[in-house]
Amino acid sequence: MHFFKCVLNRQTDVKMAGYSGSGASIQRQQLETSSSQKSQVAQEELFYRKCRAAYLAVFRSSLENITSKEQLCLVLQQAGRNPSQKRLSRYWTLRTSKLSFDDFCEILKKEKPTEKTELIKAFQKIDLNGDGYITHNELYKVLTKKGEKMTPEEVKDVIALADTNQDGKLDYHEFCKLFTSTADQCQKAALEKLEADTRMRRQQFGSESESAPKNSLTQAVIPSAGTSQKTDLETTPRKADSRPSSRPSSARSRRASVSSTITMGASNAKSVKLAEPKSIQDWHHTSLKGCFFLEEDGGIMSLQYRLHILQTSTVYLTIKPLNLSQAEDKTSSWMSVDTALYIVRENERPEDSDLVCFTELRDKEKFGWKGELSSGVYYLIPFTTGCRLKRKRKIINKQAQLVYRGDNGELVLTKEFRSALSDIFEVIDLDGNGLLSLEEYNFFEQRTSGEKCDEEAWAVCKENFDTKKNELTRQGFMELNLMEANDREGDPRDLWVTLESMGYNRALEMVEACPFVVDVYCEVCKPKMKAVSLESGSKALSTAVYKSVINKGEAKVMKGNDNVIIYTYKSDARITAVIANKSNNKVTVHVNNEQSKNCVSSRGITVFAVEVPPRTNMVCQHVMPVNERQEWTYNCVESLMP
Repeated sequence: MHFFKCVLNRQTDVKMAGYSGSGASIQRQQLETSSSQKSQVAQEELFYRKCRAAYLAVFRSSLENITSKEQLCLVLQQAGRNPSQKRLSRYWTLRTSKLSFDDFCEILKKEKPTEKTELIKAFQKIDLNGDGYITHNELYKVLTKKGEKMTPEEVKDVIALADTNQDGKLDYHEFCKLFTSTADQCQKAALEKLEADTRMRRQQFGSESESAPKNSLTQAVIPSAGTSQKTDLETTPRKADSRPSSRPSSARSRRASVSSTITMGASNAKSVKLAEPKSIQDWHHTSLKGCFFLEEDGGIMSLQYRLHILQTSTVYLTIKPLNLSQAEDKTSSWMSVDTALYIVRENERPEDSDLVCFTELRDKEKFGWKGELSSGVYYLIPFTTGCRLKRKRKIINKQAQLVYRGDNGELVLTKEFRSALSDIFEVIDLDGNGLLSLEEYNFFEQRTSGEKCDEEAWAVCKENFDTKKNELTRQGFMELNLMEANDREGDPRDLWVTLESMGYNRALEMVEACPFVVDVYCEVCKPKMKAVSLESGSKALSTAVYKSVINKGEAKVMKGNDNVIIYTYKSDARITAVIANKSNNKVTVHVNNEQSKNCVSSRGITVFAVEVPPRTNMVCQHVMPVNERQEWTYNCVESLMP
């Protein structure tokens, strides 16, 4: 029961918060009254205002970033939310280093305030005699030994706070009132403080305007898979945004620039196509599935594989999106997402691995490579530019139902939920044998909860759910999810965490993931392939991408600065630019794609800036056609900013 910690934190916040007086209180009341009467725009403004108030109750400025899971938990509690560790792990993954204020606003939209009835329901589970009270000993056992455990000191603080008459029992109805009223007091105090402090408000808004922020998470720069988000500086001014733009005006002189213009024909124009070996049916073959997952911060996560070639041989490798549609005349929505494989030779450190080759040739949605590989161990690193796998903001009119109670009162998975689970099973069944091994299941667990299932837990799983050959069947996977629904008495929130982690929206559509399949054919020996890690934005991938561009792309030296070079690589499907900074100083490169036609950038915007550390190579952007059936023109000007 993590809401106990929320109460402790909020009680401290209420005691420390300063009230700004009746004037600010009247303003707040007027705003809240008008928000219920006006349009949705006014409601959104109130929402963002509350976001700011909660954020500034924890941080001195909205320009500060959240830098730990603990900070994220604290600021969500300040906003009246009660996040579990599983929910927090959804937003703060293993690779998350920071979250901005805009990220926080998007998270807050997904986290609903805790209701009093929900809290009482949780208490009633441990109130065995139903008298509305829980003894201190019972409470101590539950809070220190089950679920998200609290320390003995924290439990003592809770008891001291809640047991006002010191009768040795907790009246949890009164405690729930305390919880909800404390949350309200925290938010009111933060709002009044924000309104009274005009300096803080100007720091937040950048002007007297109080409109919702234009730079929301869905509009933010989406970095490519090989680009570090820490170095991205968005410089595009927004319409109706009164903040001074950091983008240099055209009248401002720049010390150096490079211009590139490439006109590409439609996809049906003549080009070198991927050709399958004629005798491929006689070659040795292995295949594994995987999936690109769009992260909260815009990064892309995917499995990586180890390939063992026993003898020097001609090898044919391909990667393509995996179609899960059961209808013959319809394909999955992600089939247009671009895919690639980078093959690197194993090294002690993955980032030092040598790039051997990558899949350049294409046949419709399939990308491949054919050549000779000597005996040894290689890493296969899947890649997508992010041009077509992007966060999609879609209004869901009706949330899909996941479970319902049958005639006998038992929980049942809906047909739509079972269909989604069946597709998820298809994706995580990497070898396609119709069963889930512990290794396959753990990749699923790592993606959805950040945890792993050990051998003991797997043994319990096999005892309780349908298995075959010591592996979980599709039916067993359904049973496991039904058990989770029963554990929560039909509350679907944890089920939605799983679904959203796998790329589903609330209409049960997979919109933020792209399943794929990797095939390896070897002419003279049986190749061995194994999934080894689930990673996002790895150093090895970044290195492989920029090495491929430097090796095969066109180089242009920045006029006026020989130490900055722009490499541009083009294939039938995409154009990638890399900035090489050979100097001992950091450089900032302004990038302008405004004159490009029928193009989409992995950055999500047409004008931006990239900060490149000394002696560093960095992917600038990937560009693809919006409509492949039409001609597209890449017109990019890179300029050094003073």
